[in-house]
Amino acid sequence: MSYGHQHGGPRQPGYGGGPGHGRPQPPGRRPAYHETRALPMPPSGDPYAPPGRYDGPPPDGYGPQGDGFGPPPPRRRKRRRPGRTFGIILLVLLVLLAGTYFWVDSSLNRVEALTDYPGRPAAAAGTNWLIVGSDSREGLTPAEKKRLSTGDAGGQRTDTMLVAHLPDNDTPATLMSLPRDLNVEIPDNGVSKINAAFSIGGPKLLVQTVEQATGLRIDHYAEINFGGFANVVDAIGGVEIDIPKRIKDDQTGVVIKKGRQTLDGAQALAFVRTRKSEATPRSDLDRVANQRKFIGALAAEVSSPATFLNPFDLFPLLAEAPDALTVDEGDHLHHLAGLGFAMGGISDGGTVTTTVPVTDGSATQLDEAKSQQLFDALKNDTAVPKDAIYE
Repeated sequence: MSYGHQHGGPRQPGYGGGPGHGRPQPPGRRPAYHETRALPMPPSGDPYAPPGRYDGPPPDGYGPQGDGFGPPPPRRRKRRRPGRTFGIILLVLLVLLAGTYFWVDSSLNRVEALTDYPGRPAAAAGTNWLIVGSDSREGLTPAEKKRLSTGDAGGQRTDTMLVAHLPDNDTPATLMSLPRDLNVEIPDNGVSKINAAFSIGGPKLLVQTVEQATGLRIDHYAEINFGGFANVVDAIGGVEIDIPKRIKDDQTGVVIKKGRQTLDGAQALAFVRTRKSEATPRSDLDRVANQRKFIGALAAEVSSPATFLNPFDLFPLLAEAPDALTVDEGDHLHHLAGLGFAMGGISDGGTVTTTVPVTDGSATQLDEAKSQQLFDALKNDTAVPKDAIYE
């Protein structure tokens, strides 16, 4: 029953039956909406905060923005992937090495040295290189000629001719010197000193002359000139070698002290050229022996991890190599790498070194019997007989 009916008064139209909805109230009674109570607020963290303000920690379920959706989920830390990082670094290095390889290979000087002709020796076991040192002064400034003690001779000659044999089996590699004054038949030019072939017809005629004199088919050709040789030695910081006796070249005046030491480019060039001194009483035979010794030390230095893993040696070497070397049109950088590693065995005795057997100290005539033993051993990838090794 409504309040109005209890007191016998008429029902007021438009009003509800509950108290406090605009109807008259009993004396002392407040309307119902005055009974509304606010929920108690959590205690304020600030004692001086104005009444009614709440600045304490947010209630459970509310984020710092008061959006009512709860705190944001914690950020997931990215997991490190060392394998992926290593793979990226490896890929970059491979791309860099590949680019460097193709740049150096394409920058090598090339010449047509190996050609077919009637009567050319057939291919046999192993691989044969002809290595030539040219005394060309082309491109050298007057100051460089003075520093390297090259003189002013024109044209091109060679005082260094070596055949390097790399076997297909486990037989040791062989490095064989050809003395410059050796008398041989030069195709279409009669009998003359072997180095005359280079002066007359360049690399092509020299290769043909060597093939006819030895019966060995030459598969690769490499030539280095004065300036290039010295620059390569300087690029790797010099080459350490033991000099058993003080050298004073009577022709150039260059002096190299006795003992183990590191030769720079100019000293190295003098060492492999000297034949007129008290330290080289056999003249050209001592010179070619020194050339083989230095080639072994140089190859060991170039192929060592200390050079390949040191960018201050490796990149100057790669920068100098293209200008220093001339190879056959079919030769590439990986062929040179194989040659270098094989010649690195000279220093530790893993490579056989010899001069082609000659009859006497003048080194002008082949010892036919012993030289044929040597040539046959190289042709068949068999061990070189001890009596065919000529120091």
